[in-house]
Amino acid sequence: MVRAISLRPEGHREGHRAFTIIELMVVVAMITTLVALAIPALGSALDAAKDARAIGDLRTLQIQIAQYDVLRGRLPDGLDQLGRVDLRDPWGNPYQYLNFATLGKEGKGKMRKDHFLVPINSRYDLYSMGKDGESNAPLTAKASRDDIVRANDGAFLGLASEY
Repeated sequence: MVRAISLRPEGHREGHRAFTIIELMVVVAMITTLVALAIPALGSALDAAKDARAIGDLRTLQIQIAQYDVLRGRLPDGLDQLGRVDLRDPWGNPYQYLNFATLGKEGKGKMRKDHFLVPINSRYDLYSMGKDGESNAPLTAKASRDDIVRANDGAFLGLASEY
């Protein structure tokens, strides 16, 4: 009886193939590249979601301020009169409200203004200081570009940079 001699190592099965270290490194590099591309897109999506939440909150506050005005014949002096003093924007900062009727001469400088330095609202300002938590009266100021604002007496709600 003649026996066939195999050149394969003992325990090696026919059709079984292992990955080489080069193939594994290529796969890891491809996965790393895909993750590196996805992270900025995820960050942008999170920022857009926070902006949308702040806009929704401002819309709700605007409605509550209008209801207060209709019921009492005047605007509230602060958000605390609406029972919303604890409401925070998506970045953890309180929403800002400024009733123009309660301003003295020195308070007029706090009104939000467009690039012509004209107030963007006629009765009150309502806004979030945005991601950086800082704000200045003119919307063109660097600290104000990421603010979420109410402008044109509520006809515009959105990023100050888009106004």
